[in-house]
Amino acid sequence: MSLARSMVAMLAVSLAALLLPSIDPGRAAPVRKAAKARSRPAPAPEKCEPRKFRIILDAGHTAESYGATSARNDTEFGFNLRLAKLVGEKLKSAGFAATRVLVTDGKARPSLLKRVAAANAAHADFVLSIHHDSVPDKLLEEWEFEGAKSYFSDRFGGHSLFVSEHNPHFRASLAFARLLGKELKQRGLQYASQYTLPLMGRYRRQLLDKDVGVYRFDELIVLSRTNSAAVLLEAGSIINRDEEMAMNSPERQELIASAVTAAMGEFCEKR
Repeated sequence: MSLARSMVAMLAVSLAALLLPSIDPGRAAPVRKAAKARSRPAPAPEKCEPRKFRIILDAGHTAESYGATSARNDTEFGFNLRLAKLVGEKLKSAGFAATRVLVTDGKARPSLLKRVAAANAAHADFVLSIHHDSVPDKLLEEWEFEGAKSYFSDRFGGHSLFVSEHNPHFRASLAFARLLGKELKQRGLQYASQYTLPLMGRYRRQLLDKDVGVYRFDELIVLSRTNSAAVLLEAGSIINRDEEMAMNSPERQELIASAVTAAMGEFCEKR
């Protein structure tokens, strides 16, 4: 009886050996490495150090391709450059020593490609493109300023913020845009709500944050083709006659620059 049991046991062991899958010694090491990799925790996000954080402030447009014309016949590029320089000074004073104001030349599209290439070559950590707003031509009214014909639209005003889902760091871009919108709102400024209206035609945009005025604009080259997070700020309407005067004032420029600096500080802390 014991001999029969021994034979059955030996047969069971032999069958088990035949049924078990063989392990290729050459594949054992990769399997162990893969298992080890799965168990390894994900690397922590790189800490933001303000003095090393490379911020590019894009002064929108160029002297040759100056963007919108204000109600009093001043160029948007002049508004953009003045505000960009002030924002740069405030950021550097707050410890963001690697901040750089980017000014390009040339016509519209070539200059856009040039500034994106410059930001990417500089290995920017963040790009903020600074602009001032107008309205579609069909909404303009004619008037005369200092003997010269000009155009205005007092119907709309306010700032706005744009991000692109085509940007490789869309979530970070949206996070900063919301922080900046919050800072501007806390300082008593209202965002431009007209971008959701049908009358804006091809300029109509999807509103991503109705509390602080963040819009989606996927096709913008300066947002979609930069390798870093990027936001475009329309600081205010210069085709609105009252707001144009405000945008020209040191007080409004200081307010906006302070809002950008506070938002960037919070963004860096949370990074």
